[in-house]
Amino acid sequence: MKKLFAALTVLFAVGSAMAHGGGLDKDGCHHNRKTGDYHCHR
Repeated sequence: MKKLFAALTVLFAVGSAMAHGGGLDKDGCHHNRKTGDYHCHR
């Protein structure tokens, strides 16, 4: 049961890290505040 919980926790963390709430500009891009990178999703 502990292994299942650990696996689900890791999957949730990875999914949360990859998703974000938006805030895209007219080109579908935004700045990453942590790294300073600018990237696009569309």
